[in-house]
Amino acid sequence: MSNTTVAKRYALALLQIAKEKQLLEPIMEDLRVVKEVTGYTPELKAVLHSFKLTKEAKKAVLTSAFSSVNQYVLNTLLVLVDRHREDNIEAVIDEFLQLANEEMGVAAADVYSTRQLSDAEREAISAIFAAKIGKKSLYIKNFVDSDLLGGLKLRIGNRIYDGSLRGKLDRLERTLI
Repeated sequence: MSNTTVAKRYALALLQIAKEKQLLEPIMEDLRVVKEVTGYTPELKAVLHSFKLTKEAKKAVLTSAFSSVNQYVLNTLLVLVDRHREDNIEAVIDEFLQLANEEMGVAAADVYSTRQLSDAEREAISAIFAAKIGKKSLYIKNFVDSDLLGGLKLRIGNRIYDGSLRGKLDRLERTLI
């Protein structure tokens, strides 16, 4: 069975529990924390992928590392370890976040700007572009890119909206050539 199929099954099960218990947003936030910790902690990845450690040792590490997250999130992580699916943790989280966003009418957007955006600017961008793609709102991740020179560049799914000065100059250059 492929990793995406496995990830989707676990994500769907967790989504169903989250909807039943009305904990969709807290579980999403906890999963974002888990993804960030597993992504930026190579030691944790090494522990999870170690063949020398038993399942119980891996579960103890996860329990101590994520003691503050929701019990359903922790149980999902422990089940993944039980079933030797440690490699799928990030895929399950990504799949869950995608399914939960679809459920709530939210789309994830990467916004590139020359400086950090304020909360008011984030809300304005969310309102404008969410309406364009038929969603209620956007979950915005802001990246600072000084090469843009000015303006914004958005990536929502496979769509790119380029209103940056660098993009305009590049388009002008192509027309002139």
